[in-house]
Amino acid sequence: MKKFSLSAAALFLLSLAVTPPAGAESQNAPKFDKVMIVILENANYADAIAQPFMAMFAKEGALLSDFRALARPSLPNYIALTAGTVAGTTSNNPVTVRVRHIGDLLEARGKTWKVYAEGYPGNCFLGNQSGTYVRHHVPFLSFENIQSDPRRCARIVAASTLNGDAARGVLPDYSLYIPDQKNNGHDTSAAYADRWLERTFAPLRKNTAFTKGLLLVITYDEAGNDPSNHIYTALAGESVRSGSVSTRPYNHYSLLRTVEDAFALGTIGKNDALASSITDVWK
Repeated sequence: MKKFSLSAAALFLLSLAVTPPAGAESQNAPKFDKVMIVILENANYADAIAQPFMAMFAKEGALLSDFRALARPSLPNYIALTAGTVAGTTSNNPVTVRVRHIGDLLEARGKTWKVYAEGYPGNCFLGNQSGTYVRHHVPFLSFENIQSDPRRCARIVAASTLNGDAARGVLPDYSLYIPDQKNNGHDTSAAYADRWLERTFAPLRKNTAFTKGLLLVITYDEAGNDPSNHIYTALAGESVRSGSVSTRPYNHYSLLRTVEDAFALGTIGKNDALASSITDVWK
């Protein structure tokens, strides 16, 4: 039998390590320094992608064309996106859940997080609603270890502070942007939300202090009347392959896992640990 020399054997083993299995698609790991996730409300995929700003955003960035919400109504999806589980929630009623979440992972790695919430009264307000602000769209206010810690609760701020943070170059590593009940389309329409998106984010996307190293995600909590819960989700940023369209099935757990992988956080150990990271839209 022919024997390999040591160097030949090493080269052979190296080729096994770097060569994907036959038929496997080359994949890139997510690469971004910061992420902001904007969450809109209750529109079918077809309605959202038909809107001019959302269509343009997806074309310039990357479209996840088979992205599905996980549950109904809203709150379970928000908790799933941040905790890797719906934590037993089945309604929009205020809850206090004792689970680990993305904030815990980020802080353990010395990273920062913040929620920019429109109409938020501040001071760890735990009421159901204040004007066009509703608590169940801010998942961190459902976590017991946030509710009980004023220092951590102070990471949930009024959305009006975003422009100042961007101008000073102090955007957190991870952020959620939560529009109010009009701007998210809940009490209005996908077209109304689209116009608000353009007014709010088109100027910011021209500001390098905002865009540098940032992955901007626009997604929905759930579909409108589509029983398959098919929702619009698109990504844009320096790390995204412009014009790419993924047809792979993804969901809120996939988005959570992508952030965990990009920041080397490990996982919460719930459904995020089983989810596929988004791998097919990066440069």
